[in-house]
Parts: sequence; C-alpha cells; structure tokens
Amino acid sequence: MVVLNKIYTRTGDAGDTALGDGSRTAKHALRVAAYGTVDEANATVGLARLHAAEVVDEALMRIQNDLFDLGADLCRPGSAADADAEYPPLRIAAAQVRRLEGEIDAMTAELEPLRSFILPGGSALSAALHLCRTVTRRAERLTVELAGREEVNPEAVRYLNRLSDWFFVAARMANDGGRADVLWVPGANR
Repeated sequence: MVVLNKIYTRTGDAGDTALGDGSRTAKHALRVAAYGTVDEANATVGLARLHAAEVVDEALMRIQNDLFDLGADLCRPGSAADADAEYPPLRIAAAQVRRLEGEIDAMTAELEPLRSFILPGGSALSAALHLCRTVTRRAERLTVELAGREEVNPEAVRYLNRLSDWFFVAARMANDGGRADVLWVPGANR
C-alpha cells in the first residue's frame, strides 16, 4: 500500500525526477513523457466515467487500474522482472491484453460493420471515449519510440494498441450501437 504523508518533496525542483528503480532522469525524458501520457489517458478515462452506465463504468474502472499498472511498468527501466529486487517490477501481462481483445470482440459482435470513417462525437460518452482513444494513441506512439531506444515490456505496447481499439469500439457502442455514429462526408465543405 502506498502512503503519502507529504505531496511535495522539492526533489524535482532542478528538473529531474525519480524512476521506479530509484534512478533519476530529466522530467522531459522520453520515458517520463510516455508514462506521463499514460497518466493523461487515465485522467480522460475518469472524465468518460462521468457519462458511463454501470457496466461500461466497471470496465473503465478496470482500465484505469490497468493504466496505473502500465505507468508503474514504464517508470521502471527494463522489461524483465528482477526476481532479486526487493520490490519486483509490476509489468503489464499478456492476460490484460487478452481481456481487452475479448471485450473488443464481444462489443464488435453487436455492431453493424463500419462502412465509413466516423467523426469523434455523437453522445457525450462517445465523445469522451474518442478523447481517451486519441490520448492513448499518443501514449502508444511515445512508448513505441521509447522501445526503439530502450528496453520496454512488449506487452505494454500491445496493451496500448488494443486499448485504443477498445475505446474506438466502445465509442461506437455508446452511439446506439453505431447507429448514431457521426459519419465523415469527404469534401463536404469544399
């Protein structure tokens, strides 16, 4: 359990921050940008939950917990669990990715096939889920860039990829099963 007796520490006043392994890095480092954007995605999920009915809210709460796991994973350099560590790293697991895939498949089975690109919007929940999707895609791009430079748990990248897909499909479900999706009309305003 985490206990925070004091919120400010002054340890980051010089522009650096502690990683999960205790090492320090610049606050503008790519790793910090990646897990910071995961945190931003989590905040957008909190906003989406304000518009969600019970079943969707429960799924979004699971996702918020997963996003904290993901932040913990990304803030700890490397990808392999260190069995000798006092606190073994928390890593995103393949089971978390599979859960998202199962939920995506279940939602997709209820949707009409997509025959046009859609615009983010429709219901309040759908618009919020599209915001979640776009922030998650940014987190994915940063994490992929980080993985090109440093060791990153591959399940973390897979999770972000599936999560953005989950948000897209859930946004369609929130628009009356896709029937109230706002369709893109190419060249409509020429």
